[in-house]
Amino acid sequence: MKKPKMILGLAFVAIAGLILVAADHIDAPATMTGDSGDITDVYAFQGQDTNNLVFAVNTQGLLSPNATTTAKFSENVLVEINIDNNADNVEDLVIQAIKRGDKMYFFGPYKPSATGASSTISTSAASGSVAISAYGATPVTSTNNGMKFFAGPRDDPFFFDLGQFKAILGGTATGFNNPGTDTFAGTNVMAIVVEVPKTMLGGTSSLNVWAETKKKQ
Repeated sequence: MKKPKMILGLAFVAIAGLILVAADHIDAPATMTGDSGDITDVYAFQGQDTNNLVFAVNTQGLLSPNATTTAKFSENVLVEINIDNNADNVEDLVIQAIKRGDKMYFFGPYKPSATGASSTISTSAASGSVAISAYGATPVTSTNNGMKFFAGPRDDPFFFDLGQFKAILGGTATGFNNPGTDTFAGTNVMAIVVEVPKTMLGGTSSLNVWAETKKKQ
């Protein structure tokens, strides 16, 4: 696979300590709901095993239950998690995921041969694979060399009260309600999750992380 180019989503998160997250959810009118390259969220957090970090990239937001039954990852879309471990805002390591058949294949973390919008996959950096979980079925995970992998549909974890937000912008409300109304309740995403030992990430306590989807040229 040579030089995929970034086509749609870009999401960013900085880690200084343990947990920070970022989200965008259909941030441009031209972005189509359910597109396999549309990133809704990227999350990074400490694993249940505190020696590990977990990275999650969600795509194809606002999937109804019916739409989720037919939603698929594209074999033409590479999902890339970029990790900057020296605070220069350039990726020092990448974790890549791409579908082939009924499995998701993972590569990295490894130092990329090129940075920016173009990427290549180093097959020598293969780290594992996992069968893509089916909607409504028991989630499938796999482990290899201390890493853990998942790919498949999940309930959208992002909480946002869009109606109240519009009311605030329109001047008819001054703040959010507690509790608010979850606009995304009942909708799903297609998720890619990888858990990585911290020792594979460069031995620093601060990371910048962003995710991209890239299409093969």
